[in-house]
Amino acid sequence: MSEGTGPGAVAATSAAAGAVASAAAGASRGGSDASTDDGAYRLAELLRKSERAVVLTGAGVSVPSGIPDFRSPGTGLWANVDPMEVATIDAFRHDPDRFWRFYGDRFASLYDREPNPAHHAIAELERRGLVRGVITQNVDRLHRRAGSRRLVEIHGSIEWSICLRCRGRIGLERVLELLQEGDGPPTCESCLEPLKPDVVLFGEILPRAPMEEAFALASEADLMLCVGSSLEVFPVASLPAVTRDAGGRLAIVTQSSTPYDGDAAVRLSGDVVSELERVVSELR
Repeated sequence: MSEGTGPGAVAATSAAAGAVASAAAGASRGGSDASTDDGAYRLAELLRKSERAVVLTGAGVSVPSGIPDFRSPGTGLWANVDPMEVATIDAFRHDPDRFWRFYGDRFASLYDREPNPAHHAIAELERRGLVRGVITQNVDRLHRRAGSRRLVEIHGSIEWSICLRCRGRIGLERVLELLQEGDGPPTCESCLEPLKPDVVLFGEILPRAPMEEAFALASEADLMLCVGSSLEVFPVASLPAVTRDAGGRLAIVTQSSTPYDGDAAVRLSGDVVSELERVVSELR
């Protein structure tokens, strides 16, 4: 769904698996600049000097907005439900009522969430021309609402639900109204077919266009700033390796460990809001 491990489940290719192995090797040998107290300053300097920086975000960037991640014990989205039962394309096709009982509550809980200072800091980096765009695994709309302009939403967005028959689209607000008005799933007002959230569900292939744009940004980047992601879910997890192998540098801001920690020029492990606010402050 909306966060790092969210709605998309795509098997890792052999190249992606190689990327993780190579990242693990990098972790064992250690990066050139381990995280220190001046990490925010060094990240600000990397951003100043880069010409083609890009940001990659996962679930952790939205946690300060009150959106749980996926796997935290007791609080994660999948803590009390099996995603293979409710969040697959097969579940949608076979039992749309049950599917929407889960997703309807989820969408309602996301509707009024607001971007947090981490989203705004990333949008400010783009406004200043310090990053070329944002690649996100999240579907919660918060980067767009914070002002990010070139936004690649790998897993789609809850902004729309679509009819698989006529390809019509209905906005989130109207979908929530339809859920409140009826007992079953929201349906297309033209075809009367159950609507599907315009997000990538388990069992679906990631859409070609955003993946191609993401890989293009990663291959051209001289700096990839990874925020709030464990960088473990493929194929998105292979993007930092694309940047690294093309000669770019990596910076990581997340509390969890990642396979790329040893390759990072800067590694910040504090709260994403405070860390990014420090970076923006250093740029002023």
